[in-house]
Amino acid sequence: MKINLFLVASTAGVVLAGPKWPSLEPKGHHWLAPGPNDSRSPCPGLNALANHGYLPRNGREIDINAIRTAVSVAYNYAPATFDDAFKEAVDFKLTTTGNASTIHLADLAKHDNIEFDGSLSRNDIFFGDNNHFDAKIWAMTSARLKLNDSGPEKLENYVTVEVAAKAQAARVVDAKKANPSFNASANQMRGGPGTTALYLTTLWDDKAGAVPKSWIRAWFECGRIPYHEGYQPPATPLTGETIRNMFKQVASFQAKAT
Repeated sequence: MKINLFLVASTAGVVLAGPKWPSLEPKGHHWLAPGPNDSRSPCPGLNALANHGYLPRNGREIDINAIRTAVSVAYNYAPATFDDAFKEAVDFKLTTTGNASTIHLADLAKHDNIEFDGSLSRNDIFFGDNNHFDAKIWAMTSARLKLNDSGPEKLENYVTVEVAAKAQAARVVDAKKANPSFNASANQMRGGPGTTALYLTTLWDDKAGAVPKSWIRAWFECGRIPYHEGYQPPATPLTGETIRNMFKQVASFQAKAT
């Protein structure tokens, strides 16, 4: 099963004013909100890379080498982890750059190629906009992830695989009820749990065996890599196999819940 960076639900543009703490961010990679002419995608991971300058900040004319370098330096993924994802976007002929070997980030919003119904943080294309952060959709996801809850116990401040898996499954149930044109395509069926597996893998805290809630909020709500909340890339490179193993865990929890 191919799970890729472009199958993650996302914020396409930053809608919340993010903090400016360049001293806590890698040199040359401070966070900046995208401008009105910058291109952003339905993927928080890619958007954050552009907002921090690991990808071109304008989000335009991105090639496979730029993706390789960005995911390796920022998230410590093995450079070729998302090669198939990029090639998939090219094969679908999503690019509007005029160059078959490059994409604009917004090209990834074309429905049911890489993007799909039931996103964690935006509405379905049926309602008119599948490429921008939707506060109402995210509020439901955030509540299920209990992102606003905290407590003295360490794990009260983290999201486990089980909680994340159930939140994603619940979002799909909601989308099916609200959207009379909901498309349960093969892309959607693998992409839903795949997006959850991907954000868990990318933001995973090995010591806790879970993901800090504050990291999830920064990533989804602000399109920001959560350096100021303590994020550092893992010491061991992440790979497609890492994502697939997480996918299996997510799918297992969802199967138990049905």
